[in-house]
Order: sequence, then C-alpha cells, then structure tokens
Amino acid sequence: MSDVSRAILTLEGLSVRLPAGADRPHALSGVSLAVAANEILCVVGESGSGKSIMANAIMRLLPNEVSIDGGRVMFEDRDLATASAAEMRGVRGAGIAMIFQEPVTALNPLRTIGDQIGEMFSIHTELSSAEIRAKMLALLEDVRIPDAKAAARAYPHELSGGQRQRAMIAMALALDPKVLIADEPTTALDVTTQAQILALIRDLQKRKKTAVLFITHDFGVVAEIADRVAVMQQGAIVEQGDATSVLGDPQHPYTKQLIAAVPPLTSPPPRALSDETILTIDNVSKTYRTGGFLGRGARVTQAVRDVSLKLPRGATLGIVGESGSGKSTLARCIVRLIDPDAGSIVLEGKDWAKMTREDVRRETRHIQMVFQDPFASLNPRRKAGDLVAQGPIVHGTKRAKAIAEAKELFALVGLDPSAIDRFPHEFSGGQRQRIGLARALALRPSVLVADEAVSALDVSVQAQVLKLLAGLRERLGLSIIFITHDLRVAAQICDLVAVMKDGEVVEQGFAGDVFGRPHHPYTRALLDSIPGGDFARRREARLLA
Repeated sequence: MSDVSRAILTLEGLSVRLPAGADRPHALSGVSLAVAANEILCVVGESGSGKSIMANAIMRLLPNEVSIDGGRVMFEDRDLATASAAEMRGVRGAGIAMIFQEPVTALNPLRTIGDQIGEMFSIHTELSSAEIRAKMLALLEDVRIPDAKAAARAYPHELSGGQRQRAMIAMALALDPKVLIADEPTTALDVTTQAQILALIRDLQKRKKTAVLFITHDFGVVAEIADRVAVMQQGAIVEQGDATSVLGDPQHPYTKQLIAAVPPLTSPPPRALSDETILTIDNVSKTYRTGGFLGRGARVTQAVRDVSLKLPRGATLGIVGESGSGKSTLARCIVRLIDPDAGSIVLEGKDWAKMTREDVRRETRHIQMVFQDPFASLNPRRKAGDLVAQGPIVHGTKRAKAIAEAKELFALVGLDPSAIDRFPHEFSGGQRQRIGLARALALRPSVLVADEAVSALDVSVQAQVLKLLAGLRERLGLSIIFITHDLRVAAQICDLVAVMKDGEVVEQGFAGDVFGRPHHPYTRALLDSIPGGDFARRREARLLA
C-alpha cells in the first residue's frame, strides 16, 4: 500500500448504502485505499464491483437514493464525505477532476469543444477571454489533438472517439487538479487509440505530478499503466499491492480468476472448415457524403472500398481494425441497414445488395445482427420476452408460440426463462447482451453478424459470452461474422480474420496465421499496440509451460 503520509486522497472505511430492494445492502463496504502524488493506482474489478460508485462517492455525484453511510474521504486535510455542496463545487475540477467512460454522454452536444473547455476557466478563474482562449488551445495541443483550432470549433459529434476522449482529458486537466479520476476511459477505444490515450495519461501524470485513480476492468491496461493495483469484488477491496506483485503473483482467488479470464492472443488449433460458402462479399463499396449545399462542398468519405470476403458455412469470420476502418459500415451493408454503392452480397444464392427493401424485410430472418450496446438497441419500455418474440410474431408466428419459444431461447443463452417479464434496465450488461443474442436467434438465422458484441463487457462476462457464441455455433450450425477491435477476442472466437484499414481489407487468412505471422505493417502495428502486451505474453508462456 502507498505511504499514507504522502497520500493526497485517502479512503478510510468508506461505505455506500444502496436503496431497499437492491441486490445487496451496500455498494461499498469498508473500502480503504490511498493514492499519492505522481502515482497511478488502478482499481480493477467486474461490473457491479463498486468501482464507479467509489469514484462518484469521492466526487459526491451519487444518485439521490444512494448515500455514504460510513467512513471518510480525505482530500488533503478535508473530509469530502461531509463537505457542503459549496465546498464540493470548489473541489471539483480544481482539486479533483474526472474523466468519464463515454465522452459522448459527458460532453454537451450543443456546444463546441472550445466553449466547454473554456467554461472551466470562466467559472473558476478571472482570466480574460483572450487568456482563456490561449489556455484552451494550449490544452488541446497538450493532449495532442491535431489542429487544435479546428477541434476547438468542432462539436463533439464531429470528432472521433479518441479525439473526444482527449478533449475530456484536456477539460479535466484545465485547472491542474491534484487528483485525476479516470473511469474506464479507454474501454470502447480501438487498440492503437487506447495505447495513445494510456501513454498520454502516463506522460501528463509524470509531468504534472498528478495522483491518478484509474478505474478499469482490463488487466492489459493495468499492466500497461499501473504503479499499484486494488482489486474490488462486491463492494470490497479483496487485494491490493504494487502492480508487479498483483499481476505476477496474485493471492486472492478472485484476482486469479480475473487474470485467468483475460483471453490470450494465441489462437486455438484451427477447426476443419466446410468447403461450402454461405456468404460471398464481392467488391462492396460505400461512400458517405455529408454537409455542403446542393451537392457542392460536401465532405466525401469512402468508408468501404472494394471489399471481397467469403464466409464458409459454420465458420466465424472476424473483421478487425481501428475505429473508422469501415468494419461497422461493412456490417450494416451486409444486413442492408444501409445500401452499398457497388458490389454484391450473396447469401445462399441471393444477392442482398440488389434486393428491394420489401425483399429484405421478407428475407431478413436468414441474417440477423447483435449490436455493441444492447441497452441502446433494446426498447426500454418493452419486456425482455416481448423483445425476443417480436421478430417471429412479425413473420407470422402466433404470440403464445413466440413467447414459449422466447423462454426456450432464454434458457439456450443462459438466462432464467422466468426473466422474460423483466425490463431491460433490470438486467446486467452481460445479461442484456444475452437478450440481444436471443432476439437475433429467434428467427433461426443462417448467419449472425456480431458488431462489437463483447467490447464493453468485463473479462469474465466476455469469456462467458464468447463461450456461449462458440457453443451456439456448434449446436445451431451458425455462421458468424464477428466485428471487433479487440484482437485477443478475435484470436479466441474466429476461424478466419480480415484486417481492415481505411475501408480496405489489407490482410486476411486463418486467425492463427494472421496473428502469429502477420505480413502487413498495419496488422503488426495493431498487435504491437495491445495494452499490456508483455504481461499477456508472460501469462501465455506460463499457460503453455
């Protein structure tokens, strides 16, 4: 544990009570830890372990029905657990700043990035407008956003995910806080952007001597950035120590379980694949044109360029690459959520690219999609069973039969059939993803397209969903297109892999060959960017010994 005498932020027996009816009485139970200047303490654990509640308790941003009911939150010589609202306004931003997991929801979509960063200075300082603008631009340059002036004029939706996260970091660092809380800041980012953000946080922390409390469920990230590690389970700290000790010689069974769930980059032995091709993608292209007036001055983005792929029956084809590489656009073309500009998509002899919308609706049962965020793709006002039964009912199945089949599908994906009467918000993230799977499987598709279906899940739930997908592939004879930016996940689930860059497939082949003996420089760059690569290789060496 860190020297408490040097600690800037110390939690002493912190407890946070949950409202009546929750799955446990306390979100946090007697949590004690300390973080010092110029140190990164990683707090790691599964969803529901209390990591984010702890961060919000420190910042006094808890929901009304959730409250601190024991312990202290000492920031320098002040107990934030009993601080007034006015005192906390002085602490937030200036003393303790926070980077949130999803900048899209944390940034105001109606204000420019420059205005939002500048607001930090206008509220907390008496600087002139010119001084504020100079500091704002300097911050954007400090977090290495290209063309800081253009970024300052942009709205959040006009920046990439990595640039939005950099803007959030700039905002958090605006007032030179002594403590920076980073709550899952790299979870949804691709490996190269993730590596850049981690390097940026480490560099800024060293230069500014900031104390960083870094919340994550990714042990690769922990290995990359942590000085010390605290492991949380069910609201309690079960193990903590320096990063080398916790990662190299974990003592608690839960820590061992989490580390064991990290998927290795080594692919399992290749399966024998069918000679029959169920889906052929031939020279598919898609170009977006945005902005402009009457077609003049429009921004043209060629998202997919002449992509050709083949999916053998019963196989899993992984499509990997960074954000903006064209993966999701290609997936949406395949299922005809958007129309390709050119090329053919032949599924069992029928060219989906040439079908009318009416034909697509009639044939949609043959190919279904599982989305990245099941909470966003599930109607919050409808019960889970109705969501799963909806497709078959639309295609002519009687409601009673569709509900009975929904119960069977719940059991198939590892959910209690009685849960069909619950609403999406009453399930965990992993359970909602299983509902998404059940809904996609309800029409008995031949091909399943999974678009980043496990990227936001913690490692143990991720491992469960991957095992479930592999089992369903065998039992139902599914053919799967698996879109992901996580190369470790792709190595475990995919038979074949295609690597996309700037809308093109730059390398493809068997997963073991692509990851074990990559030929294209971009593939090698992706592999080299995996956070905690050395940790993963050491772990794999131990597993193979």
